[in-house]
Amino acid sequence: MKTLKTLVGGLTLGAALLGSTAAMAQDDVRIALVVKSLGNGFFEAANRGAEEAAEELGNVEIIYTGPTSTTAEGQIEVINSLIAQRVDAIAISANDPDAVVPALKKAMQRGITVISWDSGVAPEGRQMHLSPSSNELIGQTIIKLAADELPEGGQVAVLSATSTSTNQNIWIEEMNKVMDQYPDIEVVGTVYGDDLADKSYRETQGLMQTYPDLDAIIAPTSVGIVAAAQAVADAGKVGEVNVTGLGLPSEMAGAIESGASKSFAIWNPVDLGYATTMLAYDLVQGAEAAPGAELNMGRMGTATLDDNNEAAMSEPFKYDASNIDEFKDVF
Repeated sequence: MKTLKTLVGGLTLGAALLGSTAAMAQDDVRIALVVKSLGNGFFEAANRGAEEAAEELGNVEIIYTGPTSTTAEGQIEVINSLIAQRVDAIAISANDPDAVVPALKKAMQRGITVISWDSGVAPEGRQMHLSPSSNELIGQTIIKLAADELPEGGQVAVLSATSTSTNQNIWIEEMNKVMDQYPDIEVVGTVYGDDLADKSYRETQGLMQTYPDLDAIIAPTSVGIVAAAQAVADAGKVGEVNVTGLGLPSEMAGAIESGASKSFAIWNPVDLGYATTMLAYDLVQGAEAAPGAELNMGRMGTATLDDNNEAAMSEPFKYDASNIDEFKDVF
């Protein structure tokens, strides 16, 4: 009997240890950071922030992933793979707000937390959305950056990402809402570079050919603004056409130095990746995404959700010759 009791006791202890190990494993939270495309400096910086949050939280694994091109189809493949891996959360910057919804619904049905960040997903496809800044402030900022260099007015064109890109379309819409404040500035056209450097370059060339009196190009995309600045420089139009919008200090330092860009703005993508990870973790741990809820963003404070379960992280920040050297080695 003693031997049997010892055996049973050993099995009980072993089961307890196995249960404890399983519980520890379950405590590990796997958060997938799904970006528009791999190889984009903005999203790589966001991943650094996500890893910072993971280290701070201690029990988080970041899965940094995305398609090789900016397509909804590529993101859908990535989402389905993540569902199969049974990740705890998917945080996505969407290439298309609607096309990814069915796959993300499937993820939520499997118990996976889903949030969008940077470029949003239709409300039925996510629990909440984190904008880098408020759409209104971004729209107001990008036109003000151009207008500040055109005291007597002039012609402005917009070089956006894809025609379906949620965030760019909203920012341009918000910009248009305040154009009555700039009666001497004319927005002559909008073109799309699909967040591809070569296409953005060609679209910029087309704008300068179509509008020979063009004074400024607004590119609310980190890929497009660099390509546009290069196209302006190559065309010998530095000082004639000012390129502004949203970009990365590390990628725009040369354009500021050459004069192809007088100034541009961006939030800190490291902070954005950090805040996104903190929010995803908070929801995985049981926080509710509901209008009025205040969710934890760690060192970035709290995110207060509006009626659409959306929140803004911070205001955009202006970079120019006075501060570019301070930030170009950061991101």
